[in-house]
Amino acid sequence: MAKKLVIKVTAGADAPERCSQAFTVAAVAVASGVDVSMWLTGESAWFALPGRAAEFELPHAAPLPDLIDSILAGGRLTLCTQCAARRDITEKDVIEGVRIAGAQVFVQETLGDETQALVY
Repeated sequence: MAKKLVIKVTAGADAPERCSQAFTVAAVAVASGVDVSMWLTGESAWFALPGRAAEFELPHAAPLPDLIDSILAGGRLTLCTQCAARRDITEKDVIEGVRIAGAQVFVQETLGDETQALVY
């Protein structure tokens, strides 16, 4: 089993099931003791902003704010630098605990020993 899990989510409200699956897998992995790094890219970038996750609804899915809280409690949540820039999101805008980083950091994380990467 990989000791580290890197998850990139590209979907947001535009593809709610794929989006919810990514956050659910990340939260379950954190709860299981896995070192999790989740990356918000594309439309999921909006969930780095306060209150945006509360607007997300999907029947029979865990509330997105709860999943984000779980991920932040035991893992890392990163907003893609370019995705943030395209949406005029800055470090002062994001939820506490969310970092903004770019492709170099993503590649470094995904190529680590005993690391599994997933993209949703």
